[in-house]
Amino acid sequence: MASLAIRRNHHHLFSLPYNILKWNSLSLRNIHSINLARSQSSPSPSQAELEFPVAGTKFLETFTEEFEIGSRKIVLETGKIARFANGAVVLGMDETKVLSAVTSAKGDSVKDFLPLTVDYQEKQFAQGVIPNTFMRREGAPKERELLCGRLIDRPIRPLFPAGFFHEVQVSANVLSSDGKQDPDVMAANATSAALMLSDIPWNGPIGMIRMGRICGKFIVNPSMDELTISDLNLVYACTKDKALMIDVQAREITERDLEAALKLAHVEAVKYIDPQVRLAGKAGKGKKEYKLSLVSKETYEKIRTMAEEPIKTIFTDPAYGKFERGEALENITRDIRKALEEECDEESLKVLPKTVDRVRKEVIRKRIIDEGCRLDGRRLDEVRPLYCEAGNLPVLHGSSLFSRGDTQVLCTVTLGAPGDAQRLESLVGPSTKRFMLHYSFPPFCINEVGKRGGLNRREVGHGTLAEKALLAVLPPEDDFPYAVRINSEVMASDGSTSMASVCGGSMALMDAGIPLREHVAGISVGLVTDVDPSTGSIKDYRILTDILGLEDHLGDMDFKVSGTRHGVTSIQLDIKPAGIPLDIICESLEPARKGRLQILDHMEREINAPRSQDDRNSPRLVILKYNNDAIRRLIGPLGVLKRKIEEETGARMSVSDGTLTVVAKNQAAMERVQEKIDFIVGREIEIGGTYKGIVTSIKEYGAFVEFNGGQQGLLHISELSHDPVSKISDVISIGQQVTLRCIGSDVRGNIKLSLKATQPQPRRTSNMAADFVSSTKETPKVWPPVNEVSNEQDKQESSMEDIPLHNENSDVASSSSSEILIRSAAECDEVEKSAGLVRNSKGRPKTLNNKRSDNKSKVVSPQKNDHDSPISAFDFFSSNYSSELRTDFQSSFRSSEIDNGNTSASRDVQNFKEAPAEAPINAKNLKIGSEVSAKVHQIRAHGLVLDLGGGLRGMYKFEMDGRKDFEVGEEIQVKCSSFSGKGIPVMSMLETD
Repeated sequence: MASLAIRRNHHHLFSLPYNILKWNSLSLRNIHSINLARSQSSPSPSQAELEFPVAGTKFLETFTEEFEIGSRKIVLETGKIARFANGAVVLGMDETKVLSAVTSAKGDSVKDFLPLTVDYQEKQFAQGVIPNTFMRREGAPKERELLCGRLIDRPIRPLFPAGFFHEVQVSANVLSSDGKQDPDVMAANATSAALMLSDIPWNGPIGMIRMGRICGKFIVNPSMDELTISDLNLVYACTKDKALMIDVQAREITERDLEAALKLAHVEAVKYIDPQVRLAGKAGKGKKEYKLSLVSKETYEKIRTMAEEPIKTIFTDPAYGKFERGEALENITRDIRKALEEECDEESLKVLPKTVDRVRKEVIRKRIIDEGCRLDGRRLDEVRPLYCEAGNLPVLHGSSLFSRGDTQVLCTVTLGAPGDAQRLESLVGPSTKRFMLHYSFPPFCINEVGKRGGLNRREVGHGTLAEKALLAVLPPEDDFPYAVRINSEVMASDGSTSMASVCGGSMALMDAGIPLREHVAGISVGLVTDVDPSTGSIKDYRILTDILGLEDHLGDMDFKVSGTRHGVTSIQLDIKPAGIPLDIICESLEPARKGRLQILDHMEREINAPRSQDDRNSPRLVILKYNNDAIRRLIGPLGVLKRKIEEETGARMSVSDGTLTVVAKNQAAMERVQEKIDFIVGREIEIGGTYKGIVTSIKEYGAFVEFNGGQQGLLHISELSHDPVSKISDVISIGQQVTLRCIGSDVRGNIKLSLKATQPQPRRTSNMAADFVSSTKETPKVWPPVNEVSNEQDKQESSMEDIPLHNENSDVASSSSSEILIRSAAECDEVEKSAGLVRNSKGRPKTLNNKRSDNKSKVVSPQKNDHDSPISAFDFFSSNYSSELRTDFQSSFRSSEIDNGNTSASRDVQNFKEAPAEAPINAKNLKIGSEVSAKVHQIRAHGLVLDLGGGLRGMYKFEMDGRKDFEVGEEIQVKCSSFSGKGIPVMSMLETD
């Protein structure tokens, strides 16, 4: 194979031309070095180089124009990119560059209108990003792209010559974006320059500018950051002396300030015009002779003679409605068609619809100019009859029905979670939009048959205009974090449906309970002019308030103005002639304001404040803060738990930066979803807080409950009920869901729960002893119980201490509280004196009895024994004895502070025994340091149950080497050394001499 490859190479070598073979003395390395030398220093090629066919250099002739507007440098460039287009211009501002290319169809036109298409596109490569779609391609045009296309279309369309019906396409593409400038205005200016360079007849150029206002100061070409704090976003397009298009979004700017902004914008926008003219002089093409589809003068006069009088008769009768008037006009056209068919006038038949429409336009305009009369008999500044209704669909969050004349719009409001906000994939601006207004224009609203497709440019434009108008009065996102969607469904259309959407949307928002600052209303103002055909100047004009659909079609201007009582929030101006003087537009602001105030009066009479919704249809929103681990538990693997909760409750949950936002349809649904969230994730535990949990295990001393996101708490037997409970399973069972209250925690942080705290307190009879204690001195200080431990031994000891040690025959009153009442020593002495408790000052006995005269008794600290000795409290107090001792002692017992030397250290046994005879020891007068004579009631493995007298029980724990040969009934001298966390007296042996 190797030899075959060599033979093939030799064959190719000898097949080369002779002039190549003479280079056999040069190696490939030498040839490469010669070429490199040529590219670096040698301007003249050698003889050998001339015999090689080398690629030539193509020189692209580029033309540029540089100028400055609003302290920003702008560059127009042509000749380098898109050379085959009829006209192509790249406009650059800072690092943002936009290409606009225009083309037109060849041949004669076969349509009776101008098929102008403007495509604006923002591809993600302009910011170095790959699209996050399945195909990794840009999909269908987004709303912003449609809106930018309309922004380019509206000012350039009126400047095409009358009768020019050839198809024209504009393609605007963002080549690079630094995110500082919005490319939409740049694309419009680039399109104007491209049309100037092309051979398409067009009466341009135009200039478009954006204006902002910060702290009362107007800013030319504001950046995106400046627009976020600006109260005005004005886009203005014009020729040298006339306005073509206005688009405004503002925060209640006054008409006077708006007029000043428009005049300043005109001065700045004109600065774009001269550079385009200069660029067209350098690189522009001559305008091509296109065939214009114009009606001959003879044909027009013939049709006008036949149609003018019948049209006047219809237009002078205000009894005609929209469809009655339209049907009558169709009958006129049908009659004229029959007459022309009988005459076989084919030329007139081709232009009949357009010519009749022109005659109608002249009749209406002349009547308005000369007589000041409109189609429906209204005055020029009169608003059509209004009908307002809010809350007509009570099941929804908010709804309204607004009618103005024959125009009717139904608006509905839907509230959602912040995660329901619309995600925007534009090169500039915010990434999400929480307020959305979707405008829908179904075919039935004009009694037509049609198909509903995808996004419609007109619907998107009208919806965005109404959205801008209402956005100014919405509460801040911090105060109202809901995502809001308004659906504006046009039920009937006879002009100004977008402004009706503003009025209906404002009422629906208040019906939904959204705290709007005030109502917003919108109105459309029209214009009819009388133009001198020779000079093109306006001789006379009339401004029309609240125009009909036919007045919009046959008039010169559709000036939509929305706002509150205090100022304008949005404007959209569309015109049909090649510009309108700015003074006339500014004059139209006052009729728009007066008409807006009339509409606001009607809206406020229907609803003038946000409505207070009931739980049935009012949504609820809760924002919860969790750490990342808790949120991961809630979402679950691949979001399974989150979706399950949403399906079961109907709520919507969204997670963002440690924040969980939940939106439910009503309060009942919100409570259900919060229960599920609390069970999975839990919330911060508060003493006194109520929680729902599941019983996981039952012990003799209580039950363990899982609650608040998997946490464990102890429900002690004493906290099950206000009544004594002998068997825990009689009250609760494993797996049962219970509502509990947190009553505290022990020293180790274990949570203590109570079931009886959630139950009503039973009525109890008054007790003289309890009343006596409660009446002493000032209000006592209350400490929470402690010494609840989590290990099994400590839990058993805790269960032992919970067993009341008061005899059933005791007359000591009980209380429902399990807290320890700490009294001062002075208070204890006062109580003792009042109760007649007398103590002897004699010394204690030297021996307890003859059997234990040689044993030394030591004071034992129960806190120390809890940890240092293996004594089990369960062994100390078995369940056999618990039923005998179950009383209300624990609730009624209150411990005392240590007696600072009030008892004598030299009392003998006899004197000490006599003291209880005078005043028996009970739970009220026993305090720390009290020395009593007790009897052994029971003997346990690790200690004694002592009868302290008066039905009071105490406990004594053996030391590690303590003797255990006690006898039941034996009397011993003990001293109260402390109280357990549940109020049980812990006794210690008195030392003997």
